[in-house]
Amino acid sequence: MAKQGKMQRGGLKEFIRKTIVSLKRKPQTIPMLVLAVGFLYYSLNLTHVSDTTAKLQLSGMGLSGFCTMLFSMLSFVCFLNAYPHRKKTNIPMLTLMFLMLGLLIFCDTYYMDCITRALTREVNPITVDASTQYITTAYDMLGVHRIIIAVGAVLTLLVPVLRKLLRKIDTSLPVEEVGQMEAILLSEEA
Repeated sequence: MAKQGKMQRGGLKEFIRKTIVSLKRKPQTIPMLVLAVGFLYYSLNLTHVSDTTAKLQLSGMGLSGFCTMLFSMLSFVCFLNAYPHRKKTNIPMLTLMFLMLGLLIFCDTYYMDCITRALTREVNPITVDASTQYITTAYDMLGVHRIIIAVGAVLTLLVPVLRKLLRKIDTSLPVEEVGQMEAILLSEEA
């Protein structure tokens, strides 16, 4: 039983070591995952945005929601093309990606401003109650989405720094473990 627990801890250590090694090779994976989380977060809460657009019906709200979804996907594609495999960073794609991330933040801010205007206007303001709770949910979700996108943009800018920091982490195997692995490999061949 103790041996099995030791093997699982060793397996976890090896998994973490392999993960760090892969991040050393491709540090751009970190901001890519953050941007993917932002896309998923917006996509999974799109119902609240659609319901809010249908309820408030202010000009540009539908276009803003559409542009947010479109630029989320296109910025992800630009990110993947900005870091081709075993080639230098594609600066024009990276620039285009940052432009789209800026447009994403602008669209989220515009949509949030539309919600604020609808709730605070003098003539026929929208009141949020139990049946229209999705309006505040959409507002809060867009605020979090902006933060996730901004963090992804900052991490993308810091990829060279991340690369240097990750290289300082020692991921080499101790000599005794290498000997054990060779013994295991030799026993499997026999």
